[in-house]
Amino acid sequence: MYLFITQLSLLDIILSTDILPNFLYIILHDGCTMSLAGCIIQFFFFSHTEASEFFLLTLMSYDRYLAICKPLHYNSIMNQSNCIKSVIIIWLLGFTTTLADSISLCSLYYCGPNIIHHFFCDFEPIIELVCSDTSWIHNQIYVFSFIFVVAPFILIVISYIYIVLAILKIKSITGRQKAFTTCSSHLTVVCIFYGTIIAVYLFPTKGQLDILNKFLSLFYTVMTPLLNPIIYTFRNKDFKKGRIPVYTYILRST
Repeated sequence: MYLFITQLSLLDIILSTDILPNFLYIILHDGCTMSLAGCIIQFFFFSHTEASEFFLLTLMSYDRYLAICKPLHYNSIMNQSNCIKSVIIIWLLGFTTTLADSISLCSLYYCGPNIIHHFFCDFEPIIELVCSDTSWIHNQIYVFSFIFVVAPFILIVISYIYIVLAILKIKSITGRQKAFTTCSSHLTVVCIFYGTIIAVYLFPTKGQLDILNKFLSLFYTVMTPLLNPIIYTFRNKDFKKGRIPVYTYILRST
């Protein structure tokens, strides 16, 4: 579990480092200037972190499924070797797919307007600057979106259906609460992450909804990385135990 949380934290750090500095500059100076190459590089790191996080959340849901539904098989399946291999595969998949998207964007012809009405270089704002045919790259994005967004979401839903059914079979209330506690943090993160992603990319963004779209984009690019550590440590017993000596030291030193 801690290995996966570490990878999630690392992805959040990369995402915040990619988006937040430029976002603060835009607020302070009412806009900024960026080269096309710099814009595509920002899109690359943004897409890489998001694509990797989709698969990582799916792997974490499978981890919770094994812990609750198959506890006797947990140590043999989720051993250190398999966990490390899974994490490496996730990073490589995110890197490879995002690299293909970035190369595809570089191959397009850009002309005319050069203003992006957004606080970071997302796919649709970049495509609006293109003068050549973009139907093929849209089809490519649809395929990748199914692989990296829809398919992981379906697997997460299936995992939690089995988890809920297993929890309902537990007779004691204490046992149910303990089982639910083991996956409540992950479920909260999944709901926040997927909820904002679906709202941003599935609903229209014209007119007043464009402002809502930017607000939701701000939520999952800036607020979600901020909330994730709080959510995962709020009910974590190891964190609470490790926090007491720090406070004791501070009180004694003062």
